[in-house]
Amino acid sequence: MKYTILIIISLLSVNFAVLAESSETKINRAMAAAPPSISQQATILDSDGKVLQKGTNDWTCMPDTMPGDKAPMCNDALWMEMMSAVGSKADFKAKGIGISYMLKGDIGSGVSNATPYHPDHKKAHDYTETGPHLMIIVPKEMLKGITRDPQSGGPFVMWGDTPYAHIMVPIK
Repeated sequence: MKYTILIIISLLSVNFAVLAESSETKINRAMAAAPPSISQQATILDSDGKVLQKGTNDWTCMPDTMPGDKAPMCNDALWMEMMSAVGSKADFKAKGIGISYMLKGDIGSGVSNATPYHPDHKKAHDYTETGPHLMIIVPKEMLKGITRDPQSGGPFVMWGDTPYAHIMVPIK
């Protein structure tokens, strides 16, 4: 009996190891989020914050926007500041322009267009998925006149009534 349990545990461990993605797979997915001129020199962070590859520019790319969603993104420093604020529900005020690339989009892992904190994004009345796109942070007063309708066919404001408001720019 003791050996049977050990064999089962060993087999399960092997299966979980096979399911785990390699660092190389994660790095390649992360780098696909932005043009090579940015992503090839970017720092690559895993979902848990572990540095997978140290970069030489001021960009940070991740294989997932949210852990396990496989929606890669590459962010400049202001976007990383905002993502940190979102993660800790801290206040944030854009004092400049920030850029984030999601050239692989977020199909299958979208969010509520109104809030980053919806308890079940896929059931939100304003659930939004966007193919390849850029996201631009600007001071809030610069968002006036831009639609909040993700179905408008052009740029729209996401999370408009939160400190994390930004412009979504579909590129395909």
